Amino acid sequence: MTMQVHRLDPQDAAGRARWDEFVLACPTATFFHRSGWQSILRGVFRHDTHYLYAEQGGRIEGVLPLAHVDSLLFGKSLASLPFAAYAGVAAFNEPAAAALEAHADELARRLKVAHLELRHLSPRHPDWPRQDLYVTFRKPILPDEEANLLAIPRKQRAMVRKGIKNGLVAQIDADAGRFFALYADNVHRHGTPALPRRYFEALQREFGADCDILTVADPAGRPLSSVLSFYFRDEALPYYAGDDLAARELAANDFKYWELMRRACARGLATFDYGRSKQGTGPFAFKKNWGFEPTPLHYEYRLYKRDAVPQNNPANAKFKLMIETWRRLPIGVANWLGPYVVRNLG
Repeated sequence: MTMQVHRLDPQDAAGRARWDEFVLACPTATFFHRSGWQSILRGVFRHDTHYLYAEQGGRIEGVLPLAHVDSLLFGKSLASLPFAAYAGVAAFNEPAAAALEAHADELARRLKVAHLELRHLSPRHPDWPRQDLYVTFRKPILPDEEANLLAIPRKQRAMVRKGIKNGLVAQIDADAGRFFALYADNVHRHGTPALPRRYFEALQREFGADCDILTVADPAGRPLSSVLSFYFRDEALPYYAGDDLAARELAANDFKYWELMRRACARGLATFDYGRSKQGTGPFAFKKNWGFEPTPLHYEYRLYKRDAVPQNNPANAKFKLMIETWRRLPIGVANWLGPYVVRNLG
């Protein structure tokens, strides 16, 4: 029986169910491989998608979700997957993985993109050009709440206790209102455009109980810090976050992540995935302070119309002036313009 590669029809409910059944069973698959991302990328960002699956004998053996990004700022690319920390090839065997990558290469050439980008947790092609900027932080969740608290290094644990002492309160929000206000203000302070509110609302609708928002408020009810998290198998993945300027003084961010970890422990989850960070940044240092060790992410590229891996991120010095200009925009203007900019990034 030959290995065949097909494209998932986003309107095929039965096909989506088969895809997600494979994703739940495949050890190398992640939350970002779920089929629901296809409708979000198409509906919110208007990206054409190519969700490829390798099939043999009527059984799915591997998947590779791809999005065609046609950016006015950075040109055309085929990526797995925009806005995802990792979503490269997930397969039960090497023949399926190889078939998917060969099909992706053929597709990229046919679409005349500048590059193909595959985001993996583990290296697949050491000889391909790669991006070494990002790391991820993953750590087991211990079965006992007190053991998890004591596993946090002493100085960071003191900040968690400070947040508790300040009478901070954490709640799961039914909508994205408080989260978006904190998130948009936070990214504006850093000089980067905000993803649109409708994106976060789409995540909540699509993934239901596997996507929640936890917001921390002071005793008077003022929102201080918020995080949108994903849940996949036995993993908790805090992914998008925002905070008020007062959050640091009151230890609201420290309390927020401890509360998230505490609740994950109560649910019997086994892994806390702190998500990706750029090396040498504040979030990178913050996560290390929690006792998490960085693991390099392997973003591998096939270059067609480029001489080097693209550096479309705030760490690139050539964007310094743009970042400073964005910080000076009124927040209302920044939130209006932001969705037009971020769809070109990923």
